[in-house]
Formats: sequence, C-alpha cells, structure tokens
Amino acid sequence: MPSKPKKVLLLGSAALKIGEAGEFDYSGSQAIKALKDEGISTILVNPNIATIQTSDHLAEKVYFLPVNAHFVERIIDKETPDGILLGFGGQTALNCGLELAETGILKQYGVTVLGTSIQAVRETEDRGLFVKKLTEIGVKVPASSAATCVSEAVRVADEIGYPVMLRIAYALGGLGSGVFVN
Repeated sequence: MPSKPKKVLLLGSAALKIGEAGEFDYSGSQAIKALKDEGISTILVNPNIATIQTSDHLAEKVYFLPVNAHFVERIIDKETPDGILLGFGGQTALNCGLELAETGILKQYGVTVLGTSIQAVRETEDRGLFVKKLTEIGVKVPASSAATCVSEAVRVADEIGYPVMLRIAYALGGLGSGVFVN
C-alpha cells in the first residue's frame, strides 16, 4: 500500500436501534471527516440508516448492509479499497475484521488494516492473550480462568475465592457481566 491510502473502507457502528453505539457513530463520522480532509475516498458499511455516519455528506459511498465478512468481502471486491478501519464499529466491526484477516480475504485483495492492527485486536479480544500481554509488561491482573459451563464457573470461583466477576467472552461494555458473592 502506498504511504497514504487512496480509498478506505470503514466498518460502521451497525447499531440495531436508535440510541445504541453512539460513541462508535460519533467517532466513525469524525474518522470519515478526517479521511476526507486528507483527500482520501471513503466507503462506509453500516446497516443502520439512523446514524450520523450514514449522512449523505460524509462518505463517498454508503452500503446499508450487515457488517459481516460475507457482505464486506463483496464490497472489497467491488470497491478495491487500499485500507480498512475496524475501530469505529464496536464489537461487530472487530469480529468482522478478525474473520476477514483469518480467512485471508484482506491479504487476497491487498487491503491493509489501518489504525489498530489485527494482532492488537486479537490480543485484546482474547482474554488469555490479554492477560499474558499485561503480565509481560508488569501489570498486575486478578486471578482468572475461562469456563464454558456453569459447573466449571462455580469450580473456578471456589478456587479463586468470592466475590468473583463473571464476564462473557467477546463483549464490550460489560454486557453479560456480573459480580457474584457466593
């Protein structure tokens, strides 16, 4: 990719209803503005028409399609972007970006991930890798372990000691989390 991309695909906020993912909508719309200020053509994928990102004065092209590898690959094939931004669409965009990278689609089409790298996304999304990275740089982390069923979670909690914080994998913002005292 040249030092400055000519065309960038932004995976949008993809909120399911009005009022969700406002932070991604705002940051994504600001990213589009910044790219335009640099003379970089922008393409947006965002299925939610009720977002600022999808306003007709921002991206050159907007695809009102689901943010998933199936549709994004077809857009990449049609639009031939130099780069892609994953950090402006929340969990949906991050998951899509990981899948595009892991299946070789980004490499196949010569699309460079801009901003946060795939490796950084992988290391922050996988709790085990995240703990390992924090430990490598000397950050203390609470005792933790993964569990795939209730009985396993209870066993881990008994080993660690209560209270415990239960978090589901691959969810931002605390969705599915809770504190358990016994």
